[in-house]
Parts: sequence; C-alpha cells; structure tokens
Amino acid sequence: MTERNQQPNTVAFHTLGCKLNFAETSTIARQLTDAGYDKVEFDQPAKVYIINTCSVTENADRECKLHVKRAMKANPEGLVAIIGCYAQLKPEEISNIEGVDLVLGAKEKFNILSYLNDLEKAESSAEIHSCEIDEADFFIGSYSIGDRTRAFLKVQDGCDYKCTYCTIPLARGISRSDTIENVVNNAKEIAAKDIKEIVLTGVNIGDYGKGEFGNKKHEHTFLDLISELDKVDGIERIRISSIEPNLLKDESIDLVSKSRSFVPHFHIPLQSGSDEVLKKMKRRYLTNLYQNRVSKIREVMPDACIGVDVIVGFPGETEEKFMETYNFLNDLPISYLHVFTYSERENTEASDMDGVVPIPERKKRNKMLRILSEKKKMAFYQTQLGKTLPVLWEHENKNGFMYGFTENYVRVRKAFDINSVNQIEMLKLTKIDEEGVVAVEAAFEDFLAKI
Repeated sequence: MTERNQQPNTVAFHTLGCKLNFAETSTIARQLTDAGYDKVEFDQPAKVYIINTCSVTENADRECKLHVKRAMKANPEGLVAIIGCYAQLKPEEISNIEGVDLVLGAKEKFNILSYLNDLEKAESSAEIHSCEIDEADFFIGSYSIGDRTRAFLKVQDGCDYKCTYCTIPLARGISRSDTIENVVNNAKEIAAKDIKEIVLTGVNIGDYGKGEFGNKKHEHTFLDLISELDKVDGIERIRISSIEPNLLKDESIDLVSKSRSFVPHFHIPLQSGSDEVLKKMKRRYLTNLYQNRVSKIREVMPDACIGVDVIVGFPGETEEKFMETYNFLNDLPISYLHVFTYSERENTEASDMDGVVPIPERKKRNKMLRILSEKKKMAFYQTQLGKTLPVLWEHENKNGFMYGFTENYVRVRKAFDINSVNQIEMLKLTKIDEEGVVAVEAAFEDFLAKI
C-alpha cells in the first residue's frame, strides 16, 4: 500500500505572505475539514498538501519549490496543490515544478475541493485552472484562527491603484468588498470562539465599500464598517492592518481614539519620503499629506503605535532622494518600519524605468533603515515604561517565556504561565530587556486584590 493510500483524507497547509493569505487559507481549511478531511502538520504524511503563495516576496519561485520539496519529503505520493498570488501570475512556471499536481488561480482556489476529487499524481506537468484576472470580480469572506488569541478577518480584496512597482492588481483583481452584514456576522462567529482580538485585513482596506453589492459604487465606507464593528459584543480588541494614508480620514482616526474596541495602532505605507519618487511610483499622496496623518494621530492618541512601510532602491532613487526618505522618517514621530528592497517585477512600469539602483546599494539602504527602525522602536518603548497597560498573552512557550502585546503594540514577555494564555492582564511595563522586548510586573492594584 502506498504512503498516500495510508493517509486517506488528510490535508496539510503552508501559507506564504500576508495576513490576507492566512485568512483565506483558514477558510479553505474549514471547507476541507467540513468535507471530511483531517488537517495535519505540513511535515507529516498527508494525502494533499496545499501551498498558498505570495507574489510580493523577491524569492516567490524559490520559496514555492522549497515547500514542494518539504511536502514530497513528508509523502512522495502526496498530491500538491499551489494557490495564491504567485499561482495566478505564473501558473505555467509553477506547473513544471517537480511534485506539483494542481495550480489554481484567483477565481478557482475557493473551489479546490471539486478539483481534488478526481486529481491524480501528475506524470509530467501539473493540471492548471487559472482565470483571466478580470474574472475575479466576486468576494469570498474569510477569517483565520491561528493561536486562538487573534483572528485575521478579510473585509476587502483586490486593488484599483496602479502603483508602478506592484503586481497585486494582476494577482488579485479589482477592488471589491464584503458586505457589512457578512463582516459583522464573521466578527460575531469569531467572538463566539473566545478570540480576544480581530485584525482587519485586505489588499486596500481603506477602499472598503467599493464592490460591496457587485458594482463599483461605495454603498458604505471604511468609517461605516468600523463604526458597526465597534458595536460587536465579545471582541476585546480590533486592530486595523495596513491602510493607505490618503484613505485614512480624520473621522476614522477620531473614532479609533474614542472606540470601545479599536486599538491605538496604525500601519500606514509611505514607500518613499521623496515626493519625486512617490510620483514615479504613482502613489496617491505626497509627503505633506503623510505628515498630516501622523500629526493627527499623535494629536488625539499621543501613545499610539505608528508603523510604516518603505521601499528602498526604486528606479531613480538617487543617494540624495534616499536621504530625503531617511531624514523624513527620522524626523517623524513613528514607532517602527517595515523595510522592503525594491525588486523588478514582470509586467510593471517600474521594471522598464531608467535609473536602476545597483543591488549592493539597495542592500546598504535597507540596512540603514532597519537600524533606524530599531532606534525608533526602542525610543517608542521607552515612552511606555512605567505605564500600566492591558497585555494580551499568546499561547506559545518559548524557552520558558510567553509573549504578548499591549493595545499599542508594545511586545512584552514574562515567565510562561498556562493560566495567562489568551488572557488580558493589566501590567506595569518596567524595562526593556536584553531581547529588546519589555519586561512587566503585575499592577499594584492587582497585587492588593490577591492578598
């Protein structure tokens, strides 16, 4: 009997990339488990291995091949299906990877069960089912449940922006949204599972409302969405993932500042601190607007955490323009950076632009901004020492320690205590330890209550 036949109706998943991918993987996993599959770890023998890919990472091809090899090592007779953004962009390329049996595009991935029923191990190239991206004009609601501490809730998909470096519109299609009713119902389902935190995810969540009812109109706005979610009982925290600065309005910032459940944490892509580079990127704002967004947040939420995405090495980014970015970020009251090194993508405008920055220079600039990010994070953590804040503890035991986050995204740790998992505790932030996280102690009021 083959290894595959010894593993009837077992499925393993591996997800690459963003929170949105994790939300979609979880939804597909629930579809399969509802159909009778048992979910196992990716390195265990399984009948089916599903790899949800990303196109943003520089090494999408290498990462895909690596995880196919992992699957084949776990069970050489297992069926391997590739889904996600990379599968939509490069289906033919993926179909020729040894071990791959099925490639599904953006439209087909949520129907994976129907493709698995008659799937056999490929003798040569894999079976491909991939749509033209303009056919991906529908919305499938999704949410992920990982460590039972937080859930990623998908509220929007696709993007109508035409940033010159980005392939996401080619991989995910036009901007469209879930209905407010569905989002709220999903939030209630999550709350019923005793999950304390929801992270709102999408490709361009500030554009929420477009395509909610199958057209391009905005029947509702992002402000309408978060206003309704703030009323859902049972969710302690709601965190907004990345949101475009031009779509983050004063009214939304004000709502978060007064909210029952939304936390003071924003992640706002900048990409460049040079207006000239921003124009070449076809971003929809300039640095003045970005600075105003940060100032508004600081005005109403002085302790808010503000994260920033930035790209280094974009074509035409001279040393002078890079230093504009560096100095702009250095002067901004932000909390941390996510730094990306520009890499050329097929079928994007930027890939044909002049002024290519040499790879060693891109790496040097990346390192400079990563160092700046660490300085910014430590400076932000310093401002929080001595304060007593609510900490949500995660489940993992790492060498005797457990980790959690405050509402404003300060990472903390303490000795592992099974009774603290998925609990929110009021704790005093005492010092930044050798690991670069914050040590805590019980608030004095909690101590008095226990004696």
